Amino acid sequence: MSNPQFNFDHIHITSEDPKAAAEWYQEMFGADISKEYELRGAPQIHVELGSATLIIRGKRPGEVPASARSIQHFENFSSHNTWGTDHFGFTYQGDLGAFCEEIRNKGVKFAIEPWEFSPGTLLCYVAGPDGVSIELIQRKS
Repeated sequence: MSNPQFNFDHIHITSEDPKAAAEWYQEMFGADISKEYELRGAPQIHVELGSATLIIRGKRPGEVPASARSIQHFENFSSHNTWGTDHFGFTYQGDLGAFCEEIRNKGVKFAIEPWEFSPGTLLCYVAGPDGVSIELIQRKS
């Protein structure tokens, strides 16, 4: 049994342009910007998407963030080929294929195009701001 004392709280993203990144999630995924403030010398923005909170912050004084690696394609899989978080995922309730066309028309780029991962499961990887990869999954069962 999993430890019931833990609940998922947030994903924290460091962004070159936090306001533009927050607006991207708002425009492309229908997220809500719930808070904006400065913390430790950098803007910080809370974005609510489904049951998840994304905290997007800018560069803090003294930081020199390295650029994220693009997703790479290997023989049977894709990854950023780095240690740490590779991507985060959302289950999409609805027609994922239609949603992908909708966001493609808004300018979204796909690191991995929608495909049937397993019978009844459609998934794709969206290329988000700042090199973030976002997996979208539709389970049709």
